[in-house]
This record gives sequence, structure tokens and C-alpha cells, in this order.
Amino acid sequence: MDGDHVLLYLDQRRTFLVKVEAGKTFHTHKGFIKFDDIIRKEYGSTVLSSTGVRFTVLRPLLRDYIMKAVRRTQITYPKDIALIIIFSGIGPGSQVAEAGTGTGALTTALAHFVRPNGRVYSYEVRGEFLETAEKNLKRAGLMEYVELKNKDITAGIDETGLDAVILDMATPWLVVPHAYKALKPCGTLVSFSPTIDQTVKTVEALKENGFIDIETVECLMRGMQIERGKTRPQTLMTAHTGYITSARKALEPVSEKEA
Repeated sequence: MDGDHVLLYLDQRRTFLVKVEAGKTFHTHKGFIKFDDIIRKEYGSTVLSSTGVRFTVLRPLLRDYIMKAVRRTQITYPKDIALIIIFSGIGPGSQVAEAGTGTGALTTALAHFVRPNGRVYSYEVRGEFLETAEKNLKRAGLMEYVELKNKDITAGIDETGLDAVILDMATPWLVVPHAYKALKPCGTLVSFSPTIDQTVKTVEALKENGFIDIETVECLMRGMQIERGKTRPQTLMTAHTGYITSARKALEPVSEKEA
């Protein structure tokens, strides 16, 4: 476990993603924890802080690396990432182009699913964002499956024969013609946009550039407060974050009039 990342769990609101290093300590508001005490533990075990507070040592999940990412921009939420992955159809071995990288939250998920022999080509115009994304990807142990590219994807996509193009950027409609050329037949395009105006422009571009099976959804997630006799929806929820549009490349698209 020395050199690995672990999730120190106090409760659902207070968790800490840390790298275990022999001889060092981690300080919390509940006292400090000696990493040497963690190294001797199994995942799922508890460790005591200097003040006697119990923390549980957990193996980090993909969602932990995403939600605990170092942030310079707003991240894509797991609820949206899950749908993006499903609509894209990607899996082990897939070749994927993505833009923009941001802090690398979505990139981390894509890399997780295309490994061990797939590749994510992630385009980002701001170099400082790529530096942050690289740190997050390395922490998750997924950097080897990603090529970070400091380029403007609206000027073109370098790769061809792609399984999917995934966009989380301000002007996705400008990428649609390039995506069509870069995708293999039946390849997918998935775009995440926070506003409906962006979504309308993207759907129009998809229809004009040989894509079919175009669909737009919004994912709302509401947690439940579970207690016998008092179970009810939580007061706060993760409501609108964005619209997810998916489509597939057709070599001979059928127009709405023909259908």
C-alpha cells in the first residue's frame, strides 16, 4: 500500500483521498494519521487518528478520483459521465477523441473504460488546464492511456478511424464536420452542453453532416434520506447540469422527409 492512494472515510460528507508514504502523516480536523499505521492495514480496516477518531481505509473508486480531482474548472458530474459513456458505446480497446480536457474528470473516466489497449486523445486549448489534468490522470493511474493535446479541435481532428468523439466545450457544433471525417462508420458523437442554445446548434450541425439517431437528454439526480418512518427525498438535489446529445455516423443518412 506504500505509494498508493487510499480514501480515508470519516462519514459521507468527510472523506480524504491521500497518497500513502512511509514515515509521513496526514493532518485532519480530527487529529493526524500516521501512514505507517495504514501500510500495515487491509482495505476496509479502520485506523485511529492521534485524537482517537476512527477512519476507514478504502480503496478509491473511479468516482473518488473524479470528485476529488484538483480543479481549475467545473468538472463533469458522475451522473452525466455515466450517460456519456453508455451513449458513446466505448469499451476496452476503443479509440476516442475528446475536447475540452479541463481538469480531466471526464478524461479519467474515458481512460478507465478504454484500457488496457485503447486510447483517449484529449484536446485542450489552455495549457494550464492540461497540466492540472495530467496530475489528476497520474494520480488515478491512467495517464498511459491518454494523449493530451494542446490544440484547438475546431481546426480539425488529427486522428481517423475513431470509435467516438466526445465534446464538453463551448462550441461543439464547430467540431461536428471534423468528427464525421474522423469517425469510423457507425462511430458515435456525444456532446455535453450547459445551455439549450448550444444544444440546438449542435443538433442542427449533426443533421447537416451525416449523423443519425440523434437524441438529447437531461439527467437529474435526487438522493433519498432513508430512516424508518421518515424516509423522503433529500431537500437538496443535483438538478440541471447540462444537456447530453448523442448521434451516430451514417454513410448514407436518411432524411426526415424520406422516413
